[in-house]
Amino acid sequence: MTRLKMKTALVELDGDEMTRIIWQQIKDILILPYVDLKTEYYDLGLQSRDRTDDEITIQAANRIRELGVGVKCATITPNAQRVDEYSLKQAWKSPNATIRSILDGTVFRVPILVDALEPYIRRWKKPITIARHAYGDIYKNTEMAIDGPCRAELCVTMPDGSIKTSLIHQFTGPGVIQGIHNLDSSITTFARTCLQYALDIKQDLWFGTKDTISKTYGQRFKDIFHEVYASEFEVQYARAGITFFYSLIDDIAARIVKSEGGFVWACQNYDGDVMSDLVAAACGSVAMMSSVLVSPDGKYEFEAAHGTVTRHYYRHLKGEKTSTNPVATIIAWTGALKKRAELDDLPKLSRFAQILEEETIQTIESGIMTGDLKELSRLEKPTVVDTETFLKAIAARVDSRL
Repeated sequence: MTRLKMKTALVELDGDEMTRIIWQQIKDILILPYVDLKTEYYDLGLQSRDRTDDEITIQAANRIRELGVGVKCATITPNAQRVDEYSLKQAWKSPNATIRSILDGTVFRVPILVDALEPYIRRWKKPITIARHAYGDIYKNTEMAIDGPCRAELCVTMPDGSIKTSLIHQFTGPGVIQGIHNLDSSITTFARTCLQYALDIKQDLWFGTKDTISKTYGQRFKDIFHEVYASEFEVQYARAGITFFYSLIDDIAARIVKSEGGFVWACQNYDGDVMSDLVAAACGSVAMMSSVLVSPDGKYEFEAAHGTVTRHYYRHLKGEKTSTNPVATIIAWTGALKKRAELDDLPKLSRFAQILEEETIQTIESGIMTGDLKELSRLEKPTVVDTETFLKAIAARVDSRL
């Protein structure tokens, strides 16, 4: 068949370890045979970030702002062990956090549900969409190790030179401190984006923080959400028959487990990071969770919600075949292709991306799956295959549709 043409490039952000291997396999087996792929490539592998002092991450994020659509492979956020392993100049910050900060968007993560798989929480019948604030908190923090007795204070210097201080802790021995921040403008954008997204898909929006403990920081999130809801969305929600529900986050978490799903759960940055993996795992696998970052001005970055699958990568380096689940990475590619097709008015490209997405799910429904899904399968005798075999099985189904 003649490969489908593209008008505008995608921003392609490559990554690390096993997901980097799968990234290329997906392109070679599922995309390049069908699409004359047009991308601007940025290598966000850890060694490339270290070599460029992480400037490549900033360049990639700014290019997404210019071209409108990006697709990203999973990347390593290095800890002390990784600094030694890769002989890095320093423990670079999360590339995801850098990109999210530059785009100032909201991350929407949705479980990829398959009828042949039974979620661990059996009450869940509908997807729970995690809306994660993509700015601030510990992802833009400042940390310090305390060596011994000292007085640690939060200090703010005003434009007129006056200083405000507040005691953090009177240390009598070693410890640690960190400072985090957020912006009213970013919180407002987050609230508005979540409220609009829930309205668009006609689902309730839940939001919770710990304002009883965080009486300034958490309370600010609560107040802004209520202000935006009351001034911009309350009437529209009533007409749509949906609700905005606020409670403490621990209460929200308890309610989530007892629910049937089918709503949007807005989370602060760290909460969204943790809870999206929890929801994904409870639905089946962290490799079955889609993720898209949406900026206030309509820029999109699609990625898988999971990490780089280090354990499988070390097996791959030994020459072993691995049964690593590529579904979320495939869905990142189909999401990016569909959005590019929408923006550039390319219905054939959109149809191809939709077919690829459908046949990925149908491959699992037919009983062919990676090892992480076997225990969840409702099928009597599922066939567990390695990643490359799974991708080729999807390609065979796509061929039959085209």
